[in-house]
Amino acid sequence: MAISYDPQPVLAAFASKRGITYLLLSDAGSLTIDAYGIRNTEVRGARIDGIPYPGTFLLDAQGIVRAKLFEDGYKKRHTAQDIVDAAAGIPRTE
Repeated sequence: MAISYDPQPVLAAFASKRGITYLLLSDAGSLTIDAYGIRNTEVRGARIDGIPYPGTFLLDAQGIVRAKLFEDGYKKRHTAQDIVDAAAGIPRTE
C-alpha cells in the first residue's frame, strides 16, 4: 500500500491512469505522515505542503517494521532492486 496527502478522488484517478492495483491511502492533513516524522518541511506551497519524504517501510508477518528506505530529497526514489535487497535481509518467521 502507499500513503499520500492527496484526497481519495485524486488517488483513484492517479491509480486508474497508471494501472496501480495496490491500495492507495489518503492521509488528509498529513496526520500519519507527521506521526511517522517523514514530512518534508523543505518543500512548501499550497499544493505540496505535507508531502512526505519518498520512502518504503518493510514489515514482517507480525506487522513490525524491519527495514526503512528513505531519501532526503523528494525527487529521488528507490529502485525495485533496493527494496528486494532490503527484504532479503528480513528474517522469515512462520
